[in-house]
Amino acid sequence: MPQRIWCVDDDQQGLLAMTVWTERVPGRGEDAEPFIAHHRPSSQGLLAVFDGSGGSGAAPAWQAADGNSRTGAWVGARVARLATDVWFHEVAEDAETAAPERLCEYLQYFLEHAPQRRSKISGTMRRRLPTTLAALHYRLAPARDEPELELRPLWAGDSRAYVLSPGAGLQVLTRDHTREADALELLRTDPPMTNLVCADRDFTVDSQRLTYPLPCVLVTATDGFFGYVHTPADFESLLLRTMREAHNGDEWADRVRREVQGYTADDASLAVVALGYHGFKDLRAQFWPRLEEVNARYVRSRPQGLDRLSATAGETGGGPAAPEDPAELPARVRAWQDSTWHTYRPDYETHLPLAPEEHT
Repeated sequence: MPQRIWCVDDDQQGLLAMTVWTERVPGRGEDAEPFIAHHRPSSQGLLAVFDGSGGSGAAPAWQAADGNSRTGAWVGARVARLATDVWFHEVAEDAETAAPERLCEYLQYFLEHAPQRRSKISGTMRRRLPTTLAALHYRLAPARDEPELELRPLWAGDSRAYVLSPGAGLQVLTRDHTREADALELLRTDPPMTNLVCADRDFTVDSQRLTYPLPCVLVTATDGFFGYVHTPADFESLLLRTMREAHNGDEWADRVRREVQGYTADDASLAVVALGYHGFKDLRAQFWPRLEEVNARYVRSRPQGLDRLSATAGETGGGPAAPEDPAELPARVRAWQDSTWHTYRPDYETHLPLAPEEHT
């Protein structure tokens, strides 16, 4: 199947979880299916996505029984998913700390024992079984005045983890392993990654720790979701708009799937866990004001002609507008991107990890 959705809504646990997985080319997608697990006895869980790096891992690495060959990127993403799954079982069952160093050891071990074919092509950009990883471990903190989560994002590469709340909107928890950190500039350029999971080079799994109040929504996504939009705010708009249009979690997941397939040029994977809400209707109701704010600030101001969300003449409430020169659209889009990013950026980057040079 070129796409899959999955959803569970447990009102008694205050838990709603869903995944969306799509392939740009059916049968050739290099994203592994998203991972979600919730361990009820210890009130903790993990959501994660894995994006096989097709550029550096395009060489064939494994041949299935049906004769179809798979690239190193395809194998790497799936091996990383398996390693993460086994690692989380140890964390949950043995009351281990969700340490990035331990996850890195699991990844290295599983990649070392994975099927791989040596390629005669070599170079500085080539990797064996390369993949990104973005995971978000959460644990319900001991009861205090207000319930909260202990969060630990873990990542390598340019897939991302976020937290989404009605008050602050979408906030990124990871910093892409690229030389460019500005989310808008990353939409305009495609810099190479400086770190990713692979079998033939040293890599690291970065992490940070923070607490966040309940209720909230946790998100991990590959760049097929956030890398083909016009502004960073568009990804939040997609999540909230499809949430409002849906009547339940399954429909929300399906609307997200159809939406991303309409604009992305890549495989796309998404994992979402909503905690502390009283079912989907409560979740939707609490985010309704935030959607209105996002629409007012970032959607209704879109330049005419940009896409189907752009306002047409008269829709902005100012009466008929004069026709705009299509040749000026790129300049108008750039000015709109800069302006909206300036407004959106402070909340979005509230929990952005420090750059390596800033740690010193």
